[in-house]
This record gives sequence, structure tokens and C-alpha cells, in this order.
Amino acid sequence: MIFVRYLFFPFAILYGCVTSIRNFLFDRGILKSYSFVLPIIAVGNLSTGGTGKTPQIEYLIRLLSPTYKVAVLSRGYKRKSKGFVLADENSSVAVLGDEPFQMHSKFPNVQIAVDSNRVNGIQQLLQQKIKPDLILLDDAFQHRKVKAGFYVLLTAYNDLFCDDWMLPTGNLRESRNGANRADMIIVTKCPKDISNLAHESIKKKIRPFFRGNQDAIFFSSIEYDDFVYSQLERKSVKEVQAVEKLLLAGIAKPQPFFKYLQGENDEVLVFPDHHNFTANQINEIEQKGQHKIIVTTEKDFVRLKDLSNASNIYYLPIKSEFITGDSKINFDNTIKHYVGTASTNR
Repeated sequence: MIFVRYLFFPFAILYGCVTSIRNFLFDRGILKSYSFVLPIIAVGNLSTGGTGKTPQIEYLIRLLSPTYKVAVLSRGYKRKSKGFVLADENSSVAVLGDEPFQMHSKFPNVQIAVDSNRVNGIQQLLQQKIKPDLILLDDAFQHRKVKAGFYVLLTAYNDLFCDDWMLPTGNLRESRNGANRADMIIVTKCPKDISNLAHESIKKKIRPFFRGNQDAIFFSSIEYDDFVYSQLERKSVKEVQAVEKLLLAGIAKPQPFFKYLQGENDEVLVFPDHHNFTANQINEIEQKGQHKIIVTTEKDFVRLKDLSNASNIYYLPIKSEFITGDSKINFDNTIKHYVGTASTNR
């Protein structure tokens, strides 16, 4: 597979030229970007996925929603609806897409909207009866038609953008120099015991592509919940780790999820990211999961819970947490300062 990717190296160069020209046109104002009067934070990455955007958006919701009316705007990848949709009590995965529906389920008091046209989506949110104080743009680092006030770039510890290459040889959507548009960079999915030496080594790799303050490079890890949850009950992770079970995931990089839960006799099913399960696959899951606990990711659970009659399907929630308390304080203060300043200067 890696060899085949290298065969496409000329196409990677061509793709890189096209995206660089596009960015140049936006940077020079030849292609128009739209600005808005309220604070807008764009969270995204340079690669094709698996950097932990949803946990980071949820972190920002928890941080800001106690003080501000927060709205989240996503494109709603693989949804069956069209145009602008604002989540309500009648929304479903099919209407919103899996990640927006997951956020809507967890944060019912936060406005969650989807629209592939982000300019239109923001305009529609500003026309609602309850107008947001700020908007979080999900997976919008390459969406140059909107000029956000603050850009958060994510890159995974085991798949740093500075070590990657353009599609289709690598996984980058645009050149590594795109990191210069970021106001901060978060290295996600780090081991909790990452050393200061590793911190400095990664910062050194990132520095040639990021002109921002080096104090604006943060390190976070994935924090797993102590329980798995079904629609009816919860079980402790320790209990689940000790029994034979079926694990399944349809996310970009499921290996850490499996590693955290998998026992010697567990069966594992892997599906593509944002996978829409067929009736045959649901039947296979139910058959293989008979007399066992079935554990999946939170994103997969929102798609499975209405498709399957199995009551033994559980999900494991995750959160994004900063490696040190000082990092968390600095990150929180930076975000709050931007939102507070931008709100005052509206």
C-alpha cells in the first residue's frame, strides 16, 4: 500500500500546487473571504482525519458555554439532508451526520447546525431568534471563504503534519506551510507520560512551518471514561476489560480504542470512518455479539443505537485533556481572552 502511494507522487505534487495557488489567491484577496462581527473559532487539521477534532470542539463547548451562547457549525459529513439544518428534538444522525448529532445529544442547550456552505450557515445562525455569542467551526481550517478570528490547528502525536506529505502520497490536504495560518497548534493523542524532551523535539519539528508564538504549541491526550454506557445502563471499564466481548469501530484511527479495551479472546470488527452500517452488517454484529458485551465508540454508537435491536451495545466516551495543569490554564486563558476581546470589539 505504501509503495502504491509513492507511485502517485507526481499527483501529490500537482495537488500541492493547486492547493497552494488557491491559498495564494485567498491570501491576496483575489478570492474573497467573509468576516463576521462575532467571535469565530475554527478547529481543523492539515491531514485527512483522525486528529481528535470532535473531542476538542467538545472541550471548547464545556469551556465557553457557561459564559456565552455557543453555536457549533459543521458540514455534517455523510448526512442525507441538504443545506442549512439547525438541530432540534426531531433531529437524527441521517439529518445531521454522526459527529454533529453526537454533540447535539451531549449538549442539547448548545446550537448545533450543519451546512456545507459555511458562509450561509453563519448567516443563518445570526438570523435565529436566539443569536449566538460565538461560533465554533468544526473541520474548517481549509474553508477559506470564512475568515475566522482564531484558528486552532490539530495534529496527532503519531502522525505529525510536519512528517507527512500531500495526498495521495501522504495524508495532507494542503502544504505543511498552511500551519502558518494557525493561532495555536495542539499536538493531540499524546501519551500521558510524554517527556519534556519529546515536547521540545516536536516543537523543533513544527517550528519551520509555524511562525506563531512557540508557547502557542500545546500537548493533549485522550482521557477515557471510567464507564461504558448503553441506552439502559452503564458498566465499569474494569468490569468490561475482564470479560469476553465484541469491539467494533468505524473511526479514522481506532487502534488506541481497541488497545485500551481489548482482551486476549475479544473479537474486533473494523469499519471505515463515518461508516453507514448495512442491514447485513447489523445482523453480523448482533450474531457475533450474542451472549457478549458489544462495545463501540461514541461516534459509532449514535449510528448503531437506532439500527440495532441489541440492548448489549455500549459505548466508551472520551475527552481531550491537556498534559499539564499549566497548559490547560494557558490554553483556557488564551481562548477566553480572544472571545472576550472579540466580543467587546464587535
